[in-house]
This record gives sequence, C-alpha cells and structure tokens, in this order.
Amino acid sequence: MPSLRLSTVLAATLLAAIGCVAPARAQSIAVMVNGEPITNLDIEQRTKLIFMTTHKQASKQDVINELIDEKVKIREAKKFGVDPTSSDIDQSYAQMGQRMRLSADQLTQVLEKSGVRPDTLRSRIKADMVWGSLVRGRFKESLQVGEKDVATAVKGSGEEKLEVEASEYKMQPVVLLVARNSQQAAYDQRKKEAEALRERVTSCAEANNYFKSMQGATIRDVVTKTSNDLPDSLRDMLEKTTVGRLTPPEQTKQGIEMVVLCARNKTTVDTPKKQEVRQKMFAEKYEAKSKAYLAECRKSAMIEYR
Repeated sequence: MPSLRLSTVLAATLLAAIGCVAPARAQSIAVMVNGEPITNLDIEQRTKLIFMTTHKQASKQDVINELIDEKVKIREAKKFGVDPTSSDIDQSYAQMGQRMRLSADQLTQVLEKSGVRPDTLRSRIKADMVWGSLVRGRFKESLQVGEKDVATAVKGSGEEKLEVEASEYKMQPVVLLVARNSQQAAYDQRKKEAEALRERVTSCAEANNYFKSMQGATIRDVVTKTSNDLPDSLRDMLEKTTVGRLTPPEQTKQGIEMVVLCARNKTTVDTPKKQEVRQKMFAEKYEAKSKAYLAECRKSAMIEYR
C-alpha cells in the first residue's frame, strides 16, 4: 500500500512539473507580425487543424505563412473598419457546423478530439470573413463579370442556350411558435390551429392581419425566390399551392411552419452552365486580386522571426 501511494504522489508531481513547463515552451514566440506574436502553440494548433481538414501534413513554414497572412489580413481590414463581432464569428462557426450536419457544440467536440482548440478554427474563420468582405468591397467594380464575356465563354464551351423558363415565387414564411422541450401534444395542437388557418387565409393581406395580431405566432417579410433557388420538395409544394393560400404545416425546431404564397409568375433564369461559367470567372478574378493585394500588404508588414 505505501508503494502504491508513493507512485501516485510521484505521478502527480511529474504531471504538475510537466504542466508548469509545457505551456511556457508552447507559448514561446516564433514570429512577430506588426507587433503581434505568433507562438509555437499557434503553429502546433494550426498544423493539427490543417491535417484534420486536408489529411495532409503541412510544412512548418507553410503553416507560419498562413498565420502571417491572417495577421496581415485582419490588420488591413481594421484600417477600413472591417472588424466582425464575436457574435458574427460565432454565427459563422455554427453555420460551418450546420454544413457538416453538426451543432456548434458537436463541432467543438470533434475539434477537441483531434487536439484542436475551437479558437484555432475561429481565428481562421475571422481572417476569411474580413478578407472576403474587404476585397469584395474595395475592388467591387474590377471584380464584376460582364454579361458579354459570360455569353462568349458559354458559347465557346459548345452550349448555345443562356436562359431557361422558370417560376418566380413571392412568399412569406409563417411560424406558430412552440416552446422548446415541449411535449408532442403541444405541436399537435398548434398543427390543428394551422390547418384551421389554412381554410381561412386567402391572401397575403389576410395572413398579415391574422399572424401579426396572433399571440405565439410570427410572419416574416416577403421573400422572392425562383424555382432554381429552391429544393425540389418546396418547389413542388408551391406549384400545387393556390396563390394567397398557405402551404401544408410542417413541424420544425421553432414550432409549426407554413408559407403563404403571395404571387407566382413566369420568368427566365440563367442556365446552370451560365451560372457555372459566371462563378468560375468571378472566382478567377477574385483570386488574382486577392493574391496581389495580400502580397502588397505583406511587403509593408513588419515580420520578425525569433
């Protein structure tokens, strides 16, 4: 028993010693960028994040360059008042999780299992946010893609059609709210209310009168979407819905949701090929401008290796 107790004490002492030494080593500064430090811990964390997302081992210098670029981008953006709040970054973090079909908490757990701190990803998100806004804002005119250039490129690919017929929908989302953690009976009751309202509502004006004065309900602003913007299920539902009427109720996290269809008109939209060509041409212009601008900013930055 004494030997077991001794080994426990020794183990605890060793862990404490490691705990005291490791952070000091990890936090040592590797590079200073305009007076801001990049630590060895930053480099280690970013290396893990890159490996996690690409399954490739980045060289230390590539990782350092990425971190330097981010410091430069954020500093340059601040000059022009582009500085997102913590809530903006939290929202983008949550949206990234949603694209992976994860909640923000689940995304955090995935990162931590790989030894990556959430702030490491948030730092990358912030840099991407500010730089995208800055480049698009400062060089908006030079990034525009001309319709003639797009049409020429589409025809050069062997496709003649530039537009196709589509439907344009003007609609207002409606929600009958249900408190979180409610029993299914609460959702069922609100669904009955929704079905009754579907019988009464015959126009967007009526929907606004009903839902703006109804407790526990909300109606959002009119949105306009074309059939190309919508998933097949919603598009089919809107095609079957009479103008002025509500779509069938659906249960969501917020409660029971419907859409009141205010108008449905025929229109034309770009073909998928034309959209693809325009996006590619914009991406090429953006990438070229972004690289040139970043190179210019790096030249004037004070970068000191330790």
